[in-house]
Amino acid sequence: MPTALLALAAFIAVIIVWNVVFKRNMGEAMLLGMITTALFAGAQAPAYLLGGLADALTHDVLYAALAFVFMAHLIDVTGLIQKILAILNSVFGRIRGGPAFIDTAGSAVFGSLSGSNSANTASSGSFTGPWMVRTGWTPTRAATVLAGNGGMGAALPPSASMVIMVGFTGGMVTTGQVYLALLVAGAYQILLRIGLVMYFVRRDGIPKADRQDLVPLRTSLREGAGALSIFLGALIPIVVTIGPVADFLATSTPVGDALGEISLLTWIPIMIIGFSLVAGRDRLPGNLRGWSALLDGAMPKFATIGALLFFAIAASEILGRLGLAEDVNALLADLPVNRFLLVAVVGLVVTLVAGPLSSTATLTAVGQISFLALVGVGVDPLLAVVAILVFASTEGASPPASGSIFVAAGLTGARPESTFLPLIAYYMIPIFLIGCLIGWGFLPVLGG
Repeated sequence: MPTALLALAAFIAVIIVWNVVFKRNMGEAMLLGMITTALFAGAQAPAYLLGGLADALTHDVLYAALAFVFMAHLIDVTGLIQKILAILNSVFGRIRGGPAFIDTAGSAVFGSLSGSNSANTASSGSFTGPWMVRTGWTPTRAATVLAGNGGMGAALPPSASMVIMVGFTGGMVTTGQVYLALLVAGAYQILLRIGLVMYFVRRDGIPKADRQDLVPLRTSLREGAGALSIFLGALIPIVVTIGPVADFLATSTPVGDALGEISLLTWIPIMIIGFSLVAGRDRLPGNLRGWSALLDGAMPKFATIGALLFFAIAASEILGRLGLAEDVNALLADLPVNRFLLVAVVGLVVTLVAGPLSSTATLTAVGQISFLALVGVGVDPLLAVVAILVFASTEGASPPASGSIFVAAGLTGARPESTFLPLIAYYMIPIFLIGCLIGWGFLPVLGG
């Protein structure tokens, strides 16, 4: 087998063994995986290792991911997500199964901002999980819905998973294209989850919520309307770089030449942070010690995602220098695999790897080779990226190691193992099929 493919196989094996078998953190696993990958360069291993580390330091994906981490932390500590959930409560609370609909909508909102499946489950589920149980949902069913919805942390843009895959495309697609296409793919997943909630409500005979749990919409809007402004942080960069407004600015104003320099990966988190500082100013610290505590709270998240991505990007650069793209193309040339079969095979591999690993770790390990394989058999690069991201978003519902499952079980009092089969049947398999249909070109996405 070619050297680069052997290095990739060793990289994946080291990550899984170190994280799953030895229960060590993912940053350590990525470091060991990177070193293992460099060893396949033989006598040139030190040079390959230093080159990969140098390339990682200058990679904009690393800095964008850290900005997203702080953005999600700020939205959480300022209480903005709770205000948005309160508005959703006022809208959906009177519907049968209202708490589950609120969790679905809230997970979509927070998922698009945090990009983290477990954090997504904890944020929306801490409010809706106990409420679901109190209004007639069984603990197992409630935990299934919470964990299944948690996967939208990777299903909707912007997310760390999206950032990683954009970095792997080598310029074949733009960030804006992936953002809009993934938004459509995420909408398919939202519709799936809404349909499942409607089915569960009817099947289990869920009653309406108690009126005492409801807040009038006028009240929730008065108290939380400012929180909705944070979405302008994502909307403004998109509008000025993509679509008719962008075309007008490019052709009819002096700023046209500068629009091409705007990076969505950089400006979306910066803009959302800015709006969050304004909308959540009443919850911000008033002194230096308070700001120090706020930043200290974000440091563990910075350390985790920073180390993971830094070593992952370095390993990816090393694999590129070893000739991974050439090895994949050579392998595909010898395999009688058509486009439809390979999309399903790639989806199965990504879904299985996402069981023990997070979506970001999964894509770091197999995202690049999956993308190259799909493009190599004629799949449109944009569809390939979006399909892989959909496959990876099963992480939240992937037993037995998904953090979302155990968070959801803790919030509802369910046994984690009781959710395994329902999550596979109701979430993993349908999401896998959505990814296949997108990769095959049967489900349209913007630009695809």
